[in-house]
Amino acid sequence: MRRDEKRGMTVNVSRSAGWQRHSHNPILPPQPGSPFDSTRVMNPFALRVGNQYQLYYAGADDAGRHRICRATAPVDDLTRWTRHGVVLDVGVPGSFCAAWCVLPLVHRFGDRWHLYFTGNEGSAGTGLQGFPGIGLAISEDGVHYARYSDAPIITGDQTMEFPRNRGIAGGGTIIEDEQPDGSVRYRMYYTLAVGTPNADVRVDQEKHCAVCHSTDGFHWTDHRLIMSPRRDVSFEDIAVAAPFVWRDGDLYRMLYSAIGTRWGYYSIGEAVSEDGYMWHRNEGDGSLSLAPRADTPDAWDAQMVEYACVVHESDGLRLFFCGNGYGATGIGTAVASR
Repeated sequence: MRRDEKRGMTVNVSRSAGWQRHSHNPILPPQPGSPFDSTRVMNPFALRVGNQYQLYYAGADDAGRHRICRATAPVDDLTRWTRHGVVLDVGVPGSFCAAWCVLPLVHRFGDRWHLYFTGNEGSAGTGLQGFPGIGLAISEDGVHYARYSDAPIITGDQTMEFPRNRGIAGGGTIIEDEQPDGSVRYRMYYTLAVGTPNADVRVDQEKHCAVCHSTDGFHWTDHRLIMSPRRDVSFEDIAVAAPFVWRDGDLYRMLYSAIGTRWGYYSIGEAVSEDGYMWHRNEGDGSLSLAPRADTPDAWDAQMVEYACVVHESDGLRLFFCGNGYGATGIGTAVASR
């Protein structure tokens, strides 16, 4: 528990702590010989449609191309995945996504589906600044997607704190806010990747969580920085990223990917907010929600756990996440009571 000094109230930051990992993790590993996900399966974004999970993810082939793929499985058996292949390929040469399309985020706007993704242009030596934008693809059926533009619709230079930054990444969520006139304003939570190539990992991998707003899903404005690394907390003193946000009654909750000097790679932290903008974390490890299994060196998630996606079930929450090597071992799942 943490005391919110500004409002004089107590908030329960770690409500969904105590994740129980699936006994068959990773439930979706890379598939050797596959033309689309032979070497990496990462960045899960899951939707429940009836009695089926629709899982969008970034798959990498033997040549290192990263593309948005889709798989489905029955809700009652997450060992039975059907892989449907690539739904969004890399962009044209010279575009912001010429090398990679990763970090899918899918949301329905009216009768169309929007698939937001992060592009990597393939420039050597640029580090996080080689991810210059979030793009958009659109679908009528949630299966077949057409690229909206060869240019990004969101760039990394929009916050007051980092006006000359270039790096940006998705991996977040969209929240709908109904307005007094009945219209909807959308919030997109995303990663501001401000790191630049440097031997100091705190500089090289620096990331922050941010939010922007839209009324139509195409034009995103009012960009705000909402959460930054805590230099005195060893699991998140380098970066906080990929904010997955949901409403929980009168509160907002977030799972985020944290990089810290303790492990040198990702773990998953948790924060809570009354308004979705000012976020509270417990002191020390009190906000650590899921850690790598560093005491089991051969485990698929011994090195890192990252890129959380939460699906609400009748009896609790289901978490999808990826493991070692940024998805080189695949995607796993875990459950927790509400």
